[in-house]
Amino acid sequence: MTDEVFEKLADALNKLPNGFPRTPSNIEIPMLQKMFSEDEARLASCLTGTMETAAVIAEQIGLEADVVQKRLMALAKRGFVWLSKKDREFRFRLAPFIVGIFEAFVDEMDHEFAHLCEDYMADGGAIGIMRPQPALHRVIPAHGSVKSEHVLPYDDVRAMLEACKSFRVRDCICRVQQDLLENRKCDFPVKMCVNFSPVLRPVHPNTISKEEALGILDKAEEVGLVHTVSNTAKDIYYVCNCCGCCCGILRGITDYGIAESVAYANYYAVVDFEECTGCGICIERCQVNAIREEDGIAIVDREKCIGCGLCVTGCTTDAVQLQKKPDAEIVHPTEDFAAWELKRLKNRGLID
Repeated sequence: MTDEVFEKLADALNKLPNGFPRTPSNIEIPMLQKMFSEDEARLASCLTGTMETAAVIAEQIGLEADVVQKRLMALAKRGFVWLSKKDREFRFRLAPFIVGIFEAFVDEMDHEFAHLCEDYMADGGAIGIMRPQPALHRVIPAHGSVKSEHVLPYDDVRAMLEACKSFRVRDCICRVQQDLLENRKCDFPVKMCVNFSPVLRPVHPNTISKEEALGILDKAEEVGLVHTVSNTAKDIYYVCNCCGCCCGILRGITDYGIAESVAYANYYAVVDFEECTGCGICIERCQVNAIREEDGIAIVDREKCIGCGLCVTGCTTDAVQLQKKPDAEIVHPTEDFAAWELKRLKNRGLID
């Protein structure tokens, strides 16, 4: 198996807005070799972030269009390639490593790959993927943690689910990885990542009902997991339920010192010192270590608070509330995924 093909694929992935930074150890190459065959890598390395027909791609690489389309459909089925249909023709583009290929590999991940990923992130992968802006994900506050009149439209994840017709649940790849590393520090549930679609999709082993999907959100808030979604106002089709010890994005804060690894919600927690009993529940539920105890009272570090609202929903004395940030501090997500990709490419210096 030659490294040259995988080097080309690694570079192609790094040209996408999400990024796939090259590392001093070059450990990304054995990672890709675990995921792609040489033929798959050769084809995928010719793709970009622009949707193209199989005929256009085939002309570029000198193969028959029907052969290329068959291979691309197989990669799309695995989640390594994204497809769309326009004017009765399928179009294909390379999926990003995160969020995309990595998550799609959840059922195939093994002990070796888990270690490769951990080493990749520590060798610069985490900084290269999570430091560029806009962030990959943004935080959604827990249901009921914000006064209804202050909830911004793009923060109502329940309304998003209510408007959809198809729902699936899958294992959290971050907890799967930590289990394979035998390094998991929590006992949060694994099957907690919810995908949803505004159109009916074929029944799948992971298919669940709308009620079950909403129930997973309730469960996440009950046990103390942070809702995160795509960092856009539209084009949101999944919600992750994250912990600070496993989630690659929240670990950007807790392990890698990347404060901007996730887009904070436009709210912050405030403690009523008269009502606080110093029970410590909010400290335990905070996934980013933004709350500490001083003289028997919970103190919130506003700079670290991501606005998830778990401290509010867990407080037994109603001593904590989320307040909306002043208008001057409000940061609205980009309108849709296309706008997000364009802004990210500009900020990474890949386009003018």
